[in-house]
Amino acid sequence: MSVEIKIPTVGESITEVTLSKWVKKSGDWVERDEVIAELESEKATFEINAENAGVLETKAAEGDTLKIGDIAAIIDTDAPKPATAATPEEKKEAPKETKPAAEKPQTSQDVKATPVAAAIIADKKVDPKTVTPTGSNGKIFKQDVLDALSNPGRKPGVALFGRADRPEKMSNLRKTVSRRLVEAKNTTAMLTTFNEVDMSAVMEIRAKNKDKFKEAHGVNLGFMSFFTKACCFALQEWPAVNAMIDGDNIVYHEYCDVSIAVSAPKGLVVPVIRNAESLSMSEIEKKVVELATKARDNKLTIEEMSGGTFTITNGGVFGSLLSTPIINIPQSAILGMHKIEERPIAVNGQVVIKPMMYLALSYDHRIIDGRESVSFLVRVKELLENPSLLLFGKDPVKSLLEL
Repeated sequence: MSVEIKIPTVGESITEVTLSKWVKKSGDWVERDEVIAELESEKATFEINAENAGVLETKAAEGDTLKIGDIAAIIDTDAPKPATAATPEEKKEAPKETKPAAEKPQTSQDVKATPVAAAIIADKKVDPKTVTPTGSNGKIFKQDVLDALSNPGRKPGVALFGRADRPEKMSNLRKTVSRRLVEAKNTTAMLTTFNEVDMSAVMEIRAKNKDKFKEAHGVNLGFMSFFTKACCFALQEWPAVNAMIDGDNIVYHEYCDVSIAVSAPKGLVVPVIRNAESLSMSEIEKKVVELATKARDNKLTIEEMSGGTFTITNGGVFGSLLSTPIINIPQSAILGMHKIEERPIAVNGQVVIKPMMYLALSYDHRIIDGRESVSFLVRVKELLENPSLLLFGKDPVKSLLEL
């Protein structure tokens, strides 16, 4: 009996996918529920599993665009399962492998070279195969050896790179990222405001508590939990930054579903930390690790990447000092973190060296005014420079006195 393996429904509004990789090849034996292929939609990567055990016959090639319901493969369930190991008789009949004779190392006496070149080869322990001879009959001169020493791994006169062009089909995920970025630029009144934050307090807390934090919670104490906490407090104080436009309405969210931009092997993905305002520091860190790991392994589901009310992106991990992030539509704002760099700043009239980070908030000016955007960023700065405020959202003494 033959069983058809069809492209499954992978999410609402998705009508086609790209067959990115066959995990099993045509003619292979597959077990029931074994992964046989990987699909890529405009939002995520999915796997196809074998519905029955049998011999696989593929009906589509890697890179093909398939519609939902198309036949990707057929499994012949009546085909006999191949033997997994040779019988004792087959082992006896198997020809014995002969080991190739070890290649005799080339000595300086075997090399065609001038006496001076040979002396340098012996003294510097240069592999003669890495030297390009310029003399007749392959004779090596002194300058040939010097060229090899000054340009290791490179043949003199040979270009390091060719001039061929290599066209490569754009993936569905990259197409979606491109379309959404252009749409964000063209459909929002995007503006960016900047500030800088002294990271001394946060770095001191991490240095003092990272080992105990890891021991207690099983996860590292990173910067993302501090920034997520700070943003959640600021978003509740400035709700327009956490809002979105829906037709003629502005939708305000009482919760903070924080999207985190992650660079995955196949492109940029933005998974969501749900109800981040209600999570502890360790819960945020665990969620960040979980989502980042799934992104690297192409295991994120559409549900994990859908929604989100505000985005945080960290270009600092790649060394970015300052940038203007693009809004993740239909959201209205995105916070860009950057590289921490020691810089001289003025404190109480004195020049001191501090670990500083530039922050950038890109926002949709249609619903967020300058006062709100700047005040939001100043609030985030205040919370990060005084991490004790993250416990209550304001000064503990003022909270005690209800001021």
